[in-house]
Amino acid sequence: MSTRRTLSSVRNAARLLKEFSSREPEFGVTELAERLGIGKSSVHRLLATLLTEDLIEQDALTGRYRLGLAMHDLSSAASAANNLHAAVLPPMSDLRNHTGETVQIGVLDGREVVYIERLEGPSTLRLYVDDGRRSDAHATCTGKCLLAFLPPEQLDRILDNWELPQHTPHTITNHAALRRDLLKTRRRGYALNQHESEIGVLSVAAPVRDFAGRVVAAMSVAGPAQRMESTLGEFARAVREAGAVASRRLGWRGADRL
Repeated sequence: MSTRRTLSSVRNAARLLKEFSSREPEFGVTELAERLGIGKSSVHRLLATLLTEDLIEQDALTGRYRLGLAMHDLSSAASAANNLHAAVLPPMSDLRNHTGETVQIGVLDGREVVYIERLEGPSTLRLYVDDGRRSDAHATCTGKCLLAFLPPEQLDRILDNWELPQHTPHTITNHAALRRDLLKTRRRGYALNQHESEIGVLSVAAPVRDFAGRVVAAMSVAGPAQRMESTLGEFARAVREAGAVASRRLGWRGADRL
């Protein structure tokens, strides 16, 4: 199949899905073909594909089609992402103003942490990290914080056959040592990165929980070692407090859990 045909098929599938709304939740094949301006046989093929992915479901009695459970899951994920951004920005700003250092939000994607928000500190010497940048989770405080609060079976799956890359002489590259570090992180409520991803950079991260208490992100403050060494303990308390504020804004009403 050519690139043009593949992209055309994806575009038609997207157009089909966007026809459904709260006002018009169901359609038949003929209606969709007329609205999209494509043949009924093409609509049938699109619907058959979308059915296999649970993006569309068919009423067994009427034969009409409506959005499937996977679309509701995607909608919930998009809503949760928007809620996360709105929840973290005020405490991020307060933390940046308190510490004068760069504050970031990261989420876990497999063995990597993805940074989705960043506020730069006002100091002359700054850390420049692009939103969307990925880093090996084991070598950052944000990643280690997220790994530390995973269910044990999920952590085991991630660690299985993972050869931990070494970024600096201080990077943890041994599974047993990493598990000890993650256990310490859970017990104290924050993770540390001391020259592990980059020589001369220190950072500390704390969890952000959703309404059910699940750790969905980690908030970190990072800066040059010459500024951070004397304030690391104070910043650890500050980032924990900021993470707790973000968690409350997401609906979490419990205490920090180990």
